[in-house]
Amino acid sequence: VTNGGKTTLAEKLKKMLPNCDIISQDDFFKPESEVETDERGFKLYDVLDALYMDEMVKSIHNWMKSPASSGVVTEEPQNTCDNLKNTDDVYILIVEGFLLYNYEPLNELWNRRYFLTLPYEECKRRRSTRVYQPADTPGYFDGHVWPMYLKYKNEMEENASNVVYLDGTKSQEELLSCVYSDIIQELKKLRK
Repeated sequence: VTNGGKTTLAEKLKKMLPNCDIISQDDFFKPESEVETDERGFKLYDVLDALYMDEMVKSIHNWMKSPASSGVVTEEPQNTCDNLKNTDDVYILIVEGFLLYNYEPLNELWNRRYFLTLPYEECKRRRSTRVYQPADTPGYFDGHVWPMYLKYKNEMEENASNVVYLDGTKSQEELLSCVYSDIIQELKKLRK
C-alpha cells in the first residue's frame, strides 16, 4: 500500500542485516511523459505499465549473479547478535515496492514476501502529508491510487502464496522486530 512504510522498513532492516542491499521499485518509474493519462486527466502511476519492470528484473538478476561485487557495504550490522555470527558468505537483497507480487517474472525469486496494509483513512491521511512530483491532483487518491491498490491486492491474493501480511498501523519498531525475527529464522533454515 502507498505510504505503508515499505522504504522505512527496508532501510532499517538494511542497517541490521549482514551484507544487505535494497532495490526499490520507485527507482524504475518511467518519466512523466511516458506515463499514460486516463479520461479524468489522472496520470496512471499505480500500474505496472508506469514502471520499467524489465529493467528492475534485470537489476535483480545482476545482483543475484554477483552479490559480493554489487556494492553492498559489508560493515558490521548495528544489531550484531549470536543469530548473525558466521554470515560472511550470506547476502541479502531486499526488493521493496508496491506492485512486486503482480509481476510474474519476479514471482520465482522470493524467499520471503511481506505485504504492508493500511486502512483507507490512514492511507489517505499519510498520502496527504507527502509531496510528489508531479503533485497529486484533486481526487487522485480516491479516483486512482486507492482503487488500483485494491485491484492489485485482490490479484495478488488470488495468485501469490506465502505472503506475510503486516499491519502498517503498528509502530515501526514492532514491524521491524517482526520482519527481522522472521528473516533470522529464514537465514537459519538456509544455513542448514
